Amino acid sequence: MLEELKNKTFANEAEEAAWWESHEDELADEFEKATAEGRVGIGTVAKRAALASTTIRLDPEDIAKARVQAAERGLRYQTYLKMIIHEALRNSEKGRKNATP
Repeated sequence: MLEELKNKTFANEAEEAAWWESHEDELADEFEKATAEGRVGIGTVAKRAALASTTIRLDPEDIAKARVQAAERGLRYQTYLKMIIHEALRNSEKGRKNATP
C-alpha cells in the first residue's frame, strides 16, 4: 500500500479524493500497524511549522516553466521548486565529497 501511494499521481483533486475514500479502510489498517510497530513520527504539518521560511525573486518565465513542469508531475509549483533546489543541493554536496581526496 505504501509503495503504491509513494508513486501515485492524480489527474485532479476529485480523482485524488476518490482514491483516498476508496482506500480508507486499508489506510487506517496500515496506520494502526505502523503505530504498533513504532513507525509513526512527526508529520508534515509539524515539520512545516519548524521550517524556516525564505523569499526569493524569480524571473516570471522561470516561474511559468516551473508551473508547467510541476503540473505535468501532479505537483504544486512551489513544491516542485523546493524539490529541484533540494536535489541540486544534494547533488552538489555529493560532488564536493567525491572531489575531496
